Amino acid sequence: MTVATAVAPVTARPLPRPAYAGFEVSFPPDPVWVGRSRRISNAFLRWSEVTGPLTEDIVLCVSELVTNSVTHGEGGVSLRVRCSGNEARIEVIDGNPAPATMRPANDDEPSGRGLLLVKVLSRKWGVSKDGRTTWCTFRIPEGKS
Repeated sequence: MTVATAVAPVTARPLPRPAYAGFEVSFPPDPVWVGRSRRISNAFLRWSEVTGPLTEDIVLCVSELVTNSVTHGEGGVSLRVRCSGNEARIEVIDGNPAPATMRPANDDEPSGRGLLLVKVLSRKWGVSKDGRTTWCTFRIPEGKS
């Protein structure tokens, strides 16, 4: 063995995206958690190797769903983000049994378009039968976004 072969560089290969990964965080209905939820979700998506415009769309939907729960929900709020295979699923849970509903917003209204954004950006969205969970899904293209 020569010195050259003894110190040959090791080739690093990236680990494949996990087949299933996720997190859940619970917090009080305080608006400060909207920004925190965005940052946590963004970090998780980077770790899961979901990048680019898809990450931006997912994080925007996290922001809209958490804002709805903080503003219109009851009690504590939970955010659950999961990546499984080629799908990302976002769930936001609060204690309000009244389901989130899309409503038309006039051009001069400063809010009211959150669920419309979620509908447009996500693959699917919905509300659980008990009305406490609003969710949306995204397709993760093969080989990341």
